Amino acid sequence: MANYKQSDYEALRRRCVELSQAGWQQAAIANAFGLTQPWVSRTLKKYNQQGLTALQEGKRTGAPARLSAQQLSQLVIELNKGAQYHGFSGAVWTRPRVNELIKKLFGVSYDPSQIGRILKKVGWSRQLPQRKASQQDAGTVAQWREERLPHQRSD
Repeated sequence: MANYKQSDYEALRRRCVELSQAGWQQAAIANAFGLTQPWVSRTLKKYNQQGLTALQEGKRTGAPARLSAQQLSQLVIELNKGAQYHGFSGAVWTRPRVNELIKKLFGVSYDPSQIGRILKKVGWSRQLPQRKASQQDAGTVAQWREERLPHQRSD
């Protein structure tokens, strides 16, 4: 099937009906627009059963949101309190941890692969770990390198 945008299909359905009424065969209509013959057949059948409303583009709806806007706001407040506040060891929020928090707060469980989408929706982004510890003291590190590191070498 040709690569059409979703918004093109209403016009395609209307054109299929017009050509069919002008005497075109379904296979010829399908070939003219790069569509499949079964798609054209279903379109014409729906038109014959429902009339013009069958040709209109219906609103595409996904599954309803399981968390309301208010719950998402509450989630951000709780995430900002930190992972340790919620009983996790360490300060890092992982997808499974966020999912566990959502389950605890709202009784809703997601596949961990969806947690990133939810975090993005509330403005949280993936953070990469820092290369060096924030509490690291440069002077102590230099002293350690001077005193201990040469003794560790075996060359």
